[in-house]
Formats: sequence, C-alpha cells, structure tokens
Amino acid sequence: MKASHLLLVLSVVFSVCFGVSQLLAAEKNIVLFVSDDHGCDAGCYGNPVIKTPAMDALAADGTLFIHAFCTTASCSASRSVILSGMHNHANGQYGHQHHYHHFSSFPKVKTLPVMLTEAGYRTARIGKYHVAPEEVYKFETVLKGPTRNGVQMAENCREFLAAEDERPFFLYFCTSDPHRGGGRLEELPGRPDRFGNTTKGYPGVEEVTYTMDEVIVPPFLPDTPACRAELTQYYQSVSRVDQGIARLVKILKETGNWDNTLFVYISDHGIAFPGGKTTTYEPGLHSPCIARNPYMKKRGVKCNALVSWVDLTPTLLDFAGATPKKPMYHGRSFLSMFDEENPQGWDEVCASHTFHEITLYYPMRVVRGRQYKLIWNIAHGLPYPFASDLWASSTFQDRYQQGPDTLYGKRTIDAYIHRPAFELYDLKADPDEVNNLAADPQYAEVLEKLQGKIKAMQQKTNDPWVHKWEYE
Repeated sequence: MKASHLLLVLSVVFSVCFGVSQLLAAEKNIVLFVSDDHGCDAGCYGNPVIKTPAMDALAADGTLFIHAFCTTASCSASRSVILSGMHNHANGQYGHQHHYHHFSSFPKVKTLPVMLTEAGYRTARIGKYHVAPEEVYKFETVLKGPTRNGVQMAENCREFLAAEDERPFFLYFCTSDPHRGGGRLEELPGRPDRFGNTTKGYPGVEEVTYTMDEVIVPPFLPDTPACRAELTQYYQSVSRVDQGIARLVKILKETGNWDNTLFVYISDHGIAFPGGKTTTYEPGLHSPCIARNPYMKKRGVKCNALVSWVDLTPTLLDFAGATPKKPMYHGRSFLSMFDEENPQGWDEVCASHTFHEITLYYPMRVVRGRQYKLIWNIAHGLPYPFASDLWASSTFQDRYQQGPDTLYGKRTIDAYIHRPAFELYDLKADPDEVNNLAADPQYAEVLEKLQGKIKAMQQKTNDPWVHKWEYE
C-alpha cells in the first residue's frame, strides 16, 4: 500500500473513531434538579394527597431511592456536599454563604462542575447557588430565571439544551421552592407563611391549592390549625416545583436529549418545619431522590439502599466516565444500583451538621443504620438554636407560647430545645425518635459501637471536631 493510501485509511479510521467517541460523549448528558426544603412529600413516596405527577412519572420511568439522606439539613452546607462529595466539616462550608454568615469552602476543594468541565462537559447552572467561592464551584454558564417559577426557569434553559455543541452538558437546576419566605396569609389560622405562593400566581404555572382538612400532618408535627394552614402552603409550593420538572422534561424531549440524559431530582434536605430542617432527626435528613438513567433496562425500581448526598458527585462522575484517579470526596458511586431493589453493602450513612446561620452553632455528628441511629450533640450544654424562619413559623409559635411542657408533635417544647449529649434510637421500634436509649444499660454495647463509628468517620474525613471526644 502506498504511503498516501495508508495515510488516507488511517485518517478515515481516526475520523470514524473520533466521531464515535464524540457521539458516546454526547450521549452522557446530566441534569441535577435540586429543590429547596422539600421533604419526601410526593405521590411516589406514598402521600396520596399532594399532586406531583411529574415526580411520580419520573419514578415510574426510573429509580425511586426510598432511603436517601442529606448529610446536613442546612442550605449552603448541604449544597456544598452535593457538589463536592465531601462532608461540610471537611470542605469548609460549615454554614450559610450569604450576607454576614460568610462561610465558604477551601480553595483546594475539587468540585463536580470543575471536574466535569475538565472532562469535556459544558456546564451551566440556574437558580439558587448559595455556595462559595465561585472559582471552586465554577460553572461555564450562568443562566437567569425566577427561582419561584420552575416552568420559566426551564424555558430559560431551552437555548442551552438545544445548542449545537458536540460536548455533553451538565445542567444544575435549583429552585427556591418550597422554601419559606413568601409573606403571610392573613385569612388562615396563625397567619401561615406563604412558601412563595402569591395571589397573582406565576406565568405558565397552574397553581394547585389544598385545604386544611386534606393535608396530612406527619407525626413529628402538631396536628393544629396553625400547622395545617402552613402545610397547605407548603404543598402548593411543592406542586409548583413539580410543574418545573414537567416542563424541563418536556424541553429535553423536544430538543432530542431525553434519551441520552441522566435526570436526577433531589432536595437539598428535608422539610422547613421545626423538627425537620436544621435537625439531624429523620424529617431533616430524609430527602427525595428520584433518578432516571436512560440506559437502564429496568423501570419503576424502588431501591432500598441507604444513600447519602456525599454519594451524588461520585455517582454523576461515574456516569460521565470522569471518576478521578485520586478523588478527594468521601462518598461512592451508586450508579450500578439504579436497577437493584436490595443491593448489598449499603446499610449505613453518616451526617455532619455544624452551623446554619452564623449565630446558630450546634455541631452534631450522626451514624444511621438500618435499625439504630446515634446523634452526638457536641454542644449539648447549649439550648438548641432556631433558624430565623423556623422560629417565626406559626406552627412552632402556636405551641411555644403555651409553655415548655406543651407537646410539639411527640416531644415537649423543652425536650426539643434542651438535648442530651447522645440520642440513641431504635428506628424499627421507634421511627419517630422519641424514646432515647442512650442511658439504658441494655443498649450500652450498641451505644459504644456507634460512638466508635462516629469517631472513625470523623478521623477518616479529617473532622476538626473529633477532639471534642476528649470532653465527653
């Protein structure tokens, strides 16, 4: 064969291989949709009242992770974990980023958007950001959008999703719903927070409303008119998030990307009611996680693995084929479990909370297994601090004003505010975490074992608070 012919053949082979590699890369798009303060309140999670058809459809076409947990039920801190795979005590984002709180991650932290950019992805974010510094959490493109209107946010992503670009994309899509902060509804009991709902509504959104009689009051909350009134507003805000999901899915289909895009829906943490957000109780940590892998054969899988937000970055990097040789993160990929109901070796998660607002110092470290859960309240000598929006909530104030012995859900107000060093719960016998077994001699061995697990986690992840064991 002549040299010129050989060069031509090699050129064709190279072009074909290069084209195939580009095609394969283009078939690895990622969307991570993160709502704000949404607990596991959706039809697919067993709530028969709240209307979430898009979440339900996503679960039916993908995987519903029944036992998914954030590591800290605080906005900035949790988002830093989502985007780094590192506990916030190690990445430096101990609490809120905005205003005078001023927490930010260490410059050395390597985050998901940066690693995907290096792997050849075009990256974009829209909506709530709430982490710092920007060079650590760097996205190539920043899209604008009204964060209370997921439908409009989705439309604002259309051009990015439809762009003729050989590179695969990563879209980080974050609503402000269903976070509190939308004013007060004067005509309902307790003047409930509006959760972003307005009398005029939002363009493109068909508001779904609820009555106080139909909402379901979870056991950790008081069944009072004030609480039911706030739940109606929370439900409405969640249904608005759902319409944002529906529109984004529709646009992915219209732009020809649905069949090659991994779509993951989560919340940064649990519901924004006292007993949920900012706590390490189940309503604070237990969060929705619904994922659709377009290449998975099984559909409608309900996975029982215990997964954590430290596992998200490893999972998305795994899907992208961009797992680093020497990762900084603490989690592991659960991509292979998308089509498994009962995978082995996923029976424990850890949590680490330190701050919410700058004045709300209350470090907690947690290990949670299938049966037992241990919370270490490192600053147990202090009264439990309240996030400003939770303290002002009519749900809490309605109970608080009646005195310290008043029940708030299944705890007294006093028990909620003043906590012991250790809280040990048998989640099978006591799913509402009411009966603390830490001082029971019958559970001394369990307590010691779980204390060892917390300490081991702290040592492994370079937790500065590990030295606090010296004072216990």
